[in-house]
Amino acid sequence: MPARITVVGSLNMDLVVRAPRMPVPGETLIGSDFRVIPGGKGANQAVAAARLGAQVTMIGRVGNDDFGRAQQRNLAQEGIDVTHVSVDPGEATGIALITLDATGQNSIILAPGANMRLTVAHVEATRQAIADADILICQLESPLEAVTKAIELAHANGARVILNPAPARPLDTALLRLVDYLIPNESEATLLTGIQVTDPSSAQKAAINLRERGVSTVILTLGERGALLANDEGITHQAGYAVRVVDTTAAGDAFVGGFAVALAEGRPLPDAVRFANAAGALAVTKLGAQPSLPTRQEVEQFLAQRS
Repeated sequence: MPARITVVGSLNMDLVVRAPRMPVPGETLIGSDFRVIPGGKGANQAVAAARLGAQVTMIGRVGNDDFGRAQQRNLAQEGIDVTHVSVDPGEATGIALITLDATGQNSIILAPGANMRLTVAHVEATRQAIADADILICQLESPLEAVTKAIELAHANGARVILNPAPARPLDTALLRLVDYLIPNESEATLLTGIQVTDPSSAQKAAINLRERGVSTVILTLGERGALLANDEGITHQAGYAVRVVDTTAAGDAFVGGFAVALAEGRPLPDAVRFANAAGALAVTKLGAQPSLPTRQEVEQFLAQRS
């Protein structure tokens, strides 16, 4: 049976433009290669998991507009169950304004729109989809009270919980105690802990701090340097993979989706992180969020070449 993964999160349309560098305040730059690409951390992670072989259900909210309808079509074409992607009549579908510089690094501004109209009642209505899942994935581009309710339902029904705390915001210890796998990047770990994460030593301190607050397993992503895994067995570093960077958008989402699938399939944690590192590395080699997310065959071939 394929892994059963339910994702509660955001659905955005990404408006992407390339520029030679990031503009400074008051400056106008001439850009190029404008594209409109499906995105949103929740939708990205759902697509990532589906392309890697999982049976995925998406829970979220879009506007009654062309972007919302395009998102629903796109997810359905990926084989994702969109029964619980509801339409808000009074808000637009979320958008992200993304600037890519010459090195592939990005700068993003979100207008969340209908994503912020996902309520506790909406989540309550999807309790069966959460209870039936092997794994629940959440992020923080939706209202925290709705995310919290989803995590509580998953915890009560025995589904393992992955929380990608992005965009970063303070979180109560009571919520963190319900999270089985917390996957922050360096800036998110810094905000959550107050520890400036700049190197392996500070990353370890941040991971220890989060575990002391009740998280069972912390996986701190370090970009091209891989990821730090901290759990009851200790702290280990899983190296990343050197690739040619085109666009870093959705690399973290590819990592989360890859980790969830590998975990649901019963792989040991170090192997699951290695699989996730490969998915994230492949994502940065292509332009765009969802178009960059790799298939199962691509990840397995990449790992076979790098073994």
